[in-house]
Amino acid sequence: MNIKCTLYKLIISLVLSPIIIYPIIYLAKFAGASYDFSHGETFAIWILMAILISQSIVFKKS
Repeated sequence: MNIKCTLYKLIISLVLSPIIIYPIIYLAKFAGASYDFSHGETFAIWILMAILISQSIVFKKS
């Protein structure tokens, strides 16, 4: 297992996760939904989205 590749996947997924989550929440608020998340719920959503993104990222081996 390549540590460098794994760390890249982890960092990319943790950065992309809030970039994907917050526009969805703001679009839902704009559409009239009322969401109120606690810090724990937001953290859980962030981690779950990061796991989903990391499973979706595929690096081609050179």
